[in-house]
Amino acid sequence: MPEGHTVHRLAIDHTKWLAGKRLRVSSPQGRFEVGAQLLSGKSLKTVEALGKHLYYTFSSELVLHVHLGLYGKFRLYESPPPEPRGAVRIRFVGKTHTLDLNGPNQCEILSSKQVRDSRSKLGEDPLRSDADPERVWARMQRSKQPVGQLLLDQSVVAGIGNIYRAEILFLLKIHPSRPSCSLTRNEFDDLWETSLRLLAVGVKYNRIITVDRDETDKPLSQLSSDERLLIYKKERCPRCQSTTETWLLGNRQMFACSVCQV
Repeated sequence: MPEGHTVHRLAIDHTKWLAGKRLRVSSPQGRFEVGAQLLSGKSLKTVEALGKHLYYTFSSELVLHVHLGLYGKFRLYESPPPEPRGAVRIRFVGKTHTLDLNGPNQCEILSSKQVRDSRSKLGEDPLRSDADPERVWARMQRSKQPVGQLLLDQSVVAGIGNIYRAEILFLLKIHPSRPSCSLTRNEFDDLWETSLRLLAVGVKYNRIITVDRDETDKPLSQLSSDERLLIYKKERCPRCQSTTETWLLGNRQMFACSVCQV
């Protein structure tokens, strides 16, 4: 499932390509035909990301909510576009660019109240300027859940997924099984700042990169998938060469070093 950096990058790109333009909207697959008819001919005002969710606001004040899930994918074409590939749930056709969306987990039109309800279920997104880390700190202080599990809870922190949680905790030398309430304020502040920094790098390069510039002799944009990460799916810890510890945490595979992460 795409993590928060991907969704924020999509919001930036879709704004650049389609915002301010009147769009022809259709549902080649047919499953979103009624919604497409409501949006077609309207101008797209804004595209906003919150965690792993996208909100498209149109000139009619209707809001399209998209959550990609495991299988959702956008395809970009120059307009006029070719015939749709596969089961295209929704197609946006602008003057210069066309976007097709296949296989989303959610694709729905929301009222203003439904938008508020949807957003209220999500936690703080480190990439947003209106994020309030104090709410996350308060939640962690009250929770005995392992910090590695709480980081996957989108109602606490929106946008962090399985790869980022492993990499962030490894960088901070925090074991994922530690109770969230055991984190000190300094540890939490470092966790928040590291999350923001790594997600911002992900938006810039459109991929998860957690190695530091000083740790590689290549430009970050040229790193292979194996070179971009430190501990996730690695057999050995890059710091001490101990065998990487793996187990299920929050129903997802966790990777950590039991020597470096206390």
